[in-house]
Amino acid sequence: MIEPGSHEGAARERHANEHPVYTTRVADFYNDQDAAAITELVAAYADDSDPIPESVKEEMVPGLRLVPSAFAVLAVCGEQIVGVAVCFLGYSTFAARPLVNIHDLVIAAEHRGRGVGSQLIRAVEAHARVEGSCKVTLEVRASNDRAESLYRRMGYRDPGSEPTRFLERLL
Repeated sequence: MIEPGSHEGAARERHANEHPVYTTRVADFYNDQDAAAITELVAAYADDSDPIPESVKEEMVPGLRLVPSAFAVLAVCGEQIVGVAVCFLGYSTFAARPLVNIHDLVIAAEHRGRGVGSQLIRAVEAHARVEGSCKVTLEVRASNDRAESLYRRMGYRDPGSEPTRFLERLL
């Protein structure tokens, strides 16, 4: 498993003056800054459609600490955490190998459209490979065309012959 705080990559730079540089690292659920950023980012995204109650915000990261298969990858710009992928290691009975599910993928609104989402996904995929996973899965809301477009550009697809909203990418 990749240790919390380890850097997994830096985002592509078009021109140094055009876009800031983003790095990714595995979150430390016991680090106050990481925990606050995870909660704030997920809550901000949820507020767009279904606000999260304060009690859930308070228990979000403490709850993740209790799930041994939980991990999160953070996107960082300077000192600011601007994106998160909250993930869980699972198991594919059809492949008899581990898998990783991206449960939440959130980018701060002011950093969207700059390659941060694809960088987070690539970092999750790298982590999944280290774990010996056969695939990465994720779900996407039917109304979130922008996210679905990103996932499909990155090679995620419907897992069977029948269309679904549960996407996977074989590793």
